[in-house]
Amino acid sequence: MSEGAFPVPANVDRLRRAALVAGAVGALLSLLGAFLDLAQFLRSWLFAHLFWTGVSIGCLSLLMLSHLTGGVWGAVIRRLGEAGARVLPVLALLFLPIAFGVPRVYEWARPEAMADPVLRMKQPYLNVPFFLVRAVFYFGAWSLLAHLLSRWSAELDRTGSLRVARRLRGLSGGGLVLLGFTITFSAVDWAMSLDPHWYSTIYGMIFMVDQTLSAMALVIVLLALFRDESPFTGVVRPEAFHDLGKLLLAFVMLWAYLNFSQFLIIWAGNLAEEIPWYVRRLHGGGQVVALLIVLFHFALPFLLLLSRDLKRNASTLAKVAGALFLLRWVDLYWLVAPDRHHDGGFHLSWMDVTAPIAVGGIWLYWFARELKARPLLPEYEPDLEELRARPAEGHA
Repeated sequence: MSEGAFPVPANVDRLRRAALVAGAVGALLSLLGAFLDLAQFLRSWLFAHLFWTGVSIGCLSLLMLSHLTGGVWGAVIRRLGEAGARVLPVLALLFLPIAFGVPRVYEWARPEAMADPVLRMKQPYLNVPFFLVRAVFYFGAWSLLAHLLSRWSAELDRTGSLRVARRLRGLSGGGLVLLGFTITFSAVDWAMSLDPHWYSTIYGMIFMVDQTLSAMALVIVLLALFRDESPFTGVVRPEAFHDLGKLLLAFVMLWAYLNFSQFLIIWAGNLAEEIPWYVRRLHGGGQVVALLIVLFHFALPFLLLLSRDLKRNASTLAKVAGALFLLRWVDLYWLVAPDRHHDGGFHLSWMDVTAPIAVGGIWLYWFARELKARPLLPEYEPDLEELRARPAEGHA
């Protein structure tokens, strides 16, 4: 994709170079790990892929929410969201190691699984060919949504047509429904089936909120990074960060509500097929990780984000969002790590660090590349025009 002649923050080029170096180093170390322990490499690669795919899907969710609701908050992050969503075809290629190594990662994909009556009953759904077909469908649907949202958004910039704006709203409404189904089934396929004897009906919703929260946190950090450079100068004001901070607070609260609801229902039910999932996560060091998540993924951000002044200060809000983004990595690790090992527990491998760096470096490199392909602010956006016409309230 060619680069345009419009203003691009210098930080975008610095981000792209840093991401390229980090991604290359992480990939080389992870490939070395694949030669030493292929099974661990695949488990770590799955963990990394789940995290960064979630960021792209979260960008899709934010895009469609912004088209449905309108507002300055959606306009200032639209290009960031579109660039993040357009990384999905690259993530589809990065899924190939998992596709080729399904039996090494998933218990249900091994021949001996047929001796288990529970897995035998689930075999019509949990089988390798159908698993791969579903993965192709997920990435195809997500990539198509990302393509159409970006294409029609560019058409709206060129024409300012109300018909195109209505088309974007219609796509966003239907797209969010499709996204809900595909996120739920992909979460079941890629994460919940790591323990094929356990199930939760709220699991897909937890992943939806997790992914949107990850994307929102990253977008806030990047917007704060770019705010003093053209074309954001004079447009990205405290009120825009205030709106984003309120959304961040809402998703933090929703994350806590869903996770506590799942825990409370399973604890109250006290069923033998459900309780072991939490037992594995609250023993052998998992209880310490859980406490850190409760304190720093919910309690502290919740209290900090209640402050109006904090939400209007770009630098401070970015620090909170950046910490939340890192805690998203810890939370996902707590969610899936015990199911990747037969004996449960937390076995942090060095590849659990290098694989997210590898996939994250590739993600950020492609993201920065996509950012340079189009103007960073929508050219036709009434909310932005109204904002430019208002006097500034102070620096963000």
